Amino acid sequence: MKYLKTIINTVKKESPILFSIVLIHLFFAIIATVGLLIDERTLLGVNVWIKPLKFLISDAVFLLTSGYLITFYPYSKKKRNIINNIVSFTIFFETAIIVMQGARGVPSHYNQSSLFDGILFAMMGVLIGINVLIMLLMLIDSIRLKLRTHKSIQLGIILGWIIIIVGSWIGGQMINQMSHSVGILDGGEGLPFVNWSTIAGDLRVAHFFGLHAIQIIPLFAMITSKKMKFTMNKQILLVLFFGFLYASWIGFTFYQAKQGIPLLRL
Repeated sequence: MKYLKTIINTVKKESPILFSIVLIHLFFAIIATVGLLIDERTLLGVNVWIKPLKFLISDAVFLLTSGYLITFYPYSKKKRNIINNIVSFTIFFETAIIVMQGARGVPSHYNQSSLFDGILFAMMGVLIGINVLIMLLMLIDSIRLKLRTHKSIQLGIILGWIIIIVGSWIGGQMINQMSHSVGILDGGEGLPFVNWSTIAGDLRVAHFFGLHAIQIIPLFAMITSKKMKFTMNKQILLVLFFGFLYASWIGFTFYQAKQGIPLLRL
């Protein structure tokens, strides 16, 4: 909770626009939750508001993370603002499309059933592509520059960006096959809330853990640097080991899904 409070206060002070868009996401997450409770329409076997709710929460977390981590970079105020604004508005419009399609009761992803739906899906691809370019920039600068933090935390940030880019590549795999399931058509039995298939391979598992590497690995590095009285070399080795384990987990879930095997078979 202490870390969360620090992150919120920092982002609120350093990037009011990005922070406002985080709040908009959370506001619509409340609306999506209400929709979940009162709207009985379903899509591919789940309530139409499940996907908008998941993306609203996930994207709010990503925005907060991005807005906080960029304060470690030796960028000018102007450069930070440009990057924050690009990330904020691309994420905002992508999520807005997902919410709108959810409200209409139609798929947001892989939907080419009409010209309008196809254009929206293509727009999402462009917005995601812009964000991936920003991630690449952040990764290169994480390697190239000395960040305003401990070496072990900088390493955690580097690993986080590498793995989130891999997670985005897995998203590209789903676009290539125009579905997230392997072995069956999308839909059917799935885990509660996330709806990951329990009867066939589901690429969303590796995609999910890949996209959240940028929160989990740097957070691990921050906690261990504060709580464990190791030398810097040992902290670096610990972060490297954790990053290796995390990447291995994503590799395993990706391989498992490609074989048509669910994460959990219920």
